[in-house]
Amino acid sequence: MGSVYAARLARAGHDVIIVDAWAEHVAAITAQGLHITGPDGDFVAAIQAFTTIPDSTVDLVVLAVKAADVRPAATELGGLIGPDTLVLTIQNGLGPAEIVADHVGSDRLIVGIAKGFGASLVGPGQAHHNAMRALRFGAYGGLDPQRVETVAAAWRLGGFDAESVADINAMQWEKLICNVAYSAPCALTGMTVGQILDDEQMSRISSLAATEAWQVARAAGVAVHVADPVEFARDFGAQMPNAKPSALLDIEAGRVSEIGFINGAVPREGAKVGLSAPVNTTLTALVNALESKSRT
Repeated sequence: MGSVYAARLARAGHDVIIVDAWAEHVAAITAQGLHITGPDGDFVAAIQAFTTIPDSTVDLVVLAVKAADVRPAATELGGLIGPDTLVLTIQNGLGPAEIVADHVGSDRLIVGIAKGFGASLVGPGQAHHNAMRALRFGAYGGLDPQRVETVAAAWRLGGFDAESVADINAMQWEKLICNVAYSAPCALTGMTVGQILDDEQMSRISSLAATEAWQVARAAGVAVHVADPVEFARDFGAQMPNAKPSALLDIEAGRVSEIGFINGAVPREGAKVGLSAPVNTTLTALVNALESKSRT
């Protein structure tokens, strides 16, 4: 997804640099440009790419790594950040923004939510996206909302459906309600979102996971605009029946997933308001066990 973001922003005329640990990806981008394919067409963007962070301040840092990689990435941003630099972090689940804020400060931080996105790296210098519906940005701390809107406007120039919002926390929880319904169930079974919906047993587990997240959000005083979490999650899943959540893709690739920040966030946040979340606790433990087995 980071490659898709970078390429579209560069195509719109923004001056973009990429920092990625995958040396082959960086070499391919440097030699041949960044190739993007997807339902809205294919194109190549010429972008500078590095394997280490250059010592050059920028207007905006976009942190698009996996949630598990946020802490090490955030500690290395120093050379990019000047007095007026903004940092936009876009991950699944709850928790990464707090980690980034600890390293860069809360008053420059913007939290992003990607809704209805699906992307993968086809090979070095090549990324593909299946869908790209909406991006929503909100201030984490005391950042002026107008500066958030300036960032959203820059992304709209890149062809994104991007908006600044006043309550990013509510939107994070609304996305979490949908994500917990499919992330762990798909990762554990290998099913697509649509197959989870169609399976009697897994559909029930999916619904229970979504309901727990909704209950915790309400108990925490989060103003989610969700009347029925089961219907909300099912409607979300019905829009992308063939999708594989990132947690399943991570399991298939032998990577560490973001499950601790998705399903695992529900019991963690529930404990703060005196609620247990046995379904999400169990799902998280099972995915963690599956990951451990795949790495042995």
